[in-house]
Amino acid sequence: MIRLLVGLGNPGPEYAATRHNVGFWWLEGAARRLNALLSADRSYHGLVARVNHQGEARWLIQPMTYMNLSGKAVAPLARFFKIAPEEILVVHDELDLPPGQMKLKQGGGNGGHNGLKDIQAQLGSANFWRLRIGIGHPGHREAVVGYVLAKPSATDRDAIEGNVDDALAQLDLLLAGDMVAAQTRLHGKPAKPAPAP
Repeated sequence: MIRLLVGLGNPGPEYAATRHNVGFWWLEGAARRLNALLSADRSYHGLVARVNHQGEARWLIQPMTYMNLSGKAVAPLARFFKIAPEEILVVHDELDLPPGQMKLKQGGGNGGHNGLKDIQAQLGSANFWRLRIGIGHPGHREAVVGYVLAKPSATDRDAIEGNVDDALAQLDLLLAGDMVAAQTRLHGKPAKPAPAP
């Protein structure tokens, strides 16, 4: 079961439409579907909502710390409400997938994604779930920062928004923790399970 939904991005209107804010786009859609009102919570350095879903309390958070310090928002909330890493789903942009592709997986490395890196460090575990929404790669490492902080082309934006919508359609499965069924619907076949720690 997933008890905490996390959408990664950067706060501020100048970042709202950029590739790096795909996680924010998804979380805002999840909040609408769950009739959850995201509001500022200084204790958790983010916009936070609590909802009851399928008889259980669920939490949503958009860290307002900027991407590189995302764990500063996620870890205190998870600790306070005794939410295990396995009960957390982090939604983020993924350079290694083209627009129009996404992958749901548990654990693994951070792929150089600074938001994931900080969450891993602050939680002391990499065993949370990730929904990786493809944004494509600029082709050169030196171009990555400018690329993720820029707006996608109209074609790429359509493909990315299609992924966001498709993933939101599986929200009930994700919250129930039926990850094999969610993986099948999101990318055709289940990902290999993470090796036991």
